[in-house]
Amino acid sequence: MFAGKIAIVTGSTSGIGLAIAEALAAKGATVVLNSFSDTEKDHALAAGIAARYGVEAAYIRADMAKPAECRALVELAARRFGRADILVNNAGIQFVAPVEEFPVERWDAIIAINLTSAFHTIAAAVPHMRKAGFGRIVNIASAHGLRASPNKSAYVAAKHGLVGLTKTVALELAGRGVTCNAVCPGFVLTPLVETQIIDRMAETGLDRETTIRDVILQKQPSKQFASLEEIAAATLFLASPEAAQVTGTTLSVDGGWTAQ
Repeated sequence: MFAGKIAIVTGSTSGIGLAIAEALAAKGATVVLNSFSDTEKDHALAAGIAARYGVEAAYIRADMAKPAECRALVELAARRFGRADILVNNAGIQFVAPVEEFPVERWDAIIAINLTSAFHTIAAAVPHMRKAGFGRIVNIASAHGLRASPNKSAYVAAKHGLVGLTKTVALELAGRGVTCNAVCPGFVLTPLVETQIIDRMAETGLDRETTIRDVILQKQPSKQFASLEEIAAATLFLASPEAAQVTGTTLSVDGGWTAQ
């Protein structure tokens, strides 16, 4: 499906981002992995994907909190592979606290990584996509891009902003062969959510199963985590040729959360 396409996935050395990169590679895409750490393990992940799927894969370090590095990620990938066909903005962090106690530095970091980085990578990728007459931008937002929860002011603000950015970019690029959409996952069992489970167990004194069912998945009617594979499949659909007329929209994978 994606043979000959170059896909850049931010925040892609674990969790949702890695699952998306693996799925794209499995369908023939050249993939660019990204994180801020630049370790041997990061480069080994890219080498492993290349070996498993018979595609080209590379790791490029870029700190998504730094605008210049966000743009450089796209330019370096385009220079190395000659194109930038698919951009998946996945990088994200979380912090939970009441608004009056929310640390300013955490607010700034969440807005920078979860929202502003997408502005910079999109701005860098669009000229390449316009020139090619083809592009797929998929922003990994959240059910929190469509609904709010207490004590998550920065995350909810960033994800709502990402959905708004998605719609605006889609309108600007409509009719040019370039689409922009957002996937809005509910809770997915990632390292980020695993940390939240542990924290909430400590706060409530509940066991793991009860914490997951009654606290973490309280708003998710299915009472089941969305899987990494499900989020990757939604992303691949939006990146596919069949989704040419799907643009400026959100695709929820949330067990019914936003249906309420």
